[in-house]
Amino acid sequence: MKKMVTILGARPQFVKAAVLSRIIAKYNAVEEVIVHTGQHYDANMSAVFFEEMEIPKPKYNLAINGLSHGAMTGQMLLEIEVVLMKEKPDLVLVYGDTNSTLAGALAAKKMNIKVVHVEAGLRSFNMKMPEEINRIITDRISDLLLCPTDTAIENLQKEGFKNLPAKMVKCGDIMKDAVEYYGNISESKSSIISRLKLIPNDFVLATIHRQENTDDVEKLKEIFEGLELISKEKQVVLPLHPRTKAILAAHQLTYGIQIIDPVGYFDMLELLKKCNLVVTDSGGLQKEAFFNKKHCIIAREETEWVELVANRFAKIVGSDKEKMFQAFKNFQKSTADFEVDLFGENVGEKIYEEILKIL
Repeated sequence: MKKMVTILGARPQFVKAAVLSRIIAKYNAVEEVIVHTGQHYDANMSAVFFEEMEIPKPKYNLAINGLSHGAMTGQMLLEIEVVLMKEKPDLVLVYGDTNSTLAGALAAKKMNIKVVHVEAGLRSFNMKMPEEINRIITDRISDLLLCPTDTAIENLQKEGFKNLPAKMVKCGDIMKDAVEYYGNISESKSSIISRLKLIPNDFVLATIHRQENTDDVEKLKEIFEGLELISKEKQVVLPLHPRTKAILAAHQLTYGIQIIDPVGYFDMLELLKKCNLVVTDSGGLQKEAFFNKKHCIIAREETEWVELVANRFAKIVGSDKEKMFQAFKNFQKSTADFEVDLFGENVGEKIYEEILKIL
């Protein structure tokens, strides 16, 4: 039986990988070995997380976190190489754009093991983002580039990938499969709406955690002032990232919005399903908002998911509080058709078929 090693480092990657793991288990033609680098320590990723989410527990947990980008990537490279020497896989599969993604791809490539990159071809065109560097290098050394959108394919073609031996395939976005699968069971797993006494469709869900926002206090103030403006019209609920919480506390900044502790995946899905719209600087949450038929206000200067903006499901406002509030007002009047197919169907099955071809 052929063997693949899947490298994961953050909770969203586990959620996406669970889609493919279920398909691999169903056909039983490939052995999958899961490696958790430990990059994003997440208190919600307990044994219960794997059990409830029906996610296979990693065979290896490298517990590498809390280091600088260079130290983290270097240590992962070293330890992933040890795993690959032991497991001798036919290919290594990586997701997205974390340090774990880059380390997994580099370790495999230096050992002449095939590399498959899920979510290939995404670009923010902002080289100050560590994620942009990770995704560009990972794409360049991958053998199979599984792209979520036509734009991702076009990005790679513009970078000359048509002259390289790597194979590019548009498969769609595997997160769509995950949201559909877990969305069917989240209501039975979460009581967050009743617990917080929220009125469906009458609150705004917000998340703010990106370094470009949290490390610039003036930007952070402007974003939270924008959220406060929105809160005068609709309740704002913000599961607060520990880093953002620490910075707000350090500068003694308080705002009239409902701040709660970070939540698990089922709670987040229920908040997404029942909210009025989303304000975020997260990449993944922009798509999850769309999958749950919610508009999204993007508190960044750019987005990898340009399709959402082009089709008026999302609006980029940066840290401008007036633009944020105006986008909120405009989206209240929107009649957008969320049924448009931007990210494909049965994505996990398509990815599995492409993996079989390269094995």
